[in-house]
Amino acid sequence: MAQTVRNRQNRSTGKSEYRKSVSRSAYVAGNTVRQIDVVEEIHKPRRQELSHAVKKNRDKAVYMNLGYVLFLTASLIVAGVVLIGYIRLQSEITASVKHISAMESTLNSLKVANDEEYSRIESSVDLDEIRRIAITELGMTYPDQNQIVTIPDEGSDYVRQLADIAD
Repeated sequence: MAQTVRNRQNRSTGKSEYRKSVSRSAYVAGNTVRQIDVVEEIHKPRRQELSHAVKKNRDKAVYMNLGYVLFLTASLIVAGVVLIGYIRLQSEITASVKHISAMESTLNSLKVANDEEYSRIESSVDLDEIRRIAITELGMTYPDQNQIVTIPDEGSDYVRQLADIAD
């Protein structure tokens, strides 16, 4: 704020006049100083000049019409729906990952149990005992040379029998 203090001599009375002009108002004081309430002056809020941008924004805020408010409301609703959908998808993905990890741990435990059972069965089978029972008790014999039939290999993994094998 621009302040100017002037000291002028009044020619008719011989007294000094102090003039202080503050931007918009001016006053004239005689040869005595006025008593000013200092506490009141300290607590009095200063009025600051508003910048051009603040004035412009305030003017724009006054001109918010119904269409603009409805547009902003619709935009807010759309953004809310999109965010809720995104959060829902994230929670579904998290639940799926947890379910998959639980299923993988179940699969691993079943594989371990299966391997243990297979090893137990393998170790309990005695092939010499099976051969002895097959030959002595069931009367099985090894095949003769004329009982063995050789089938040509055509490169595939399986063989089809189209007719009976002749003796």
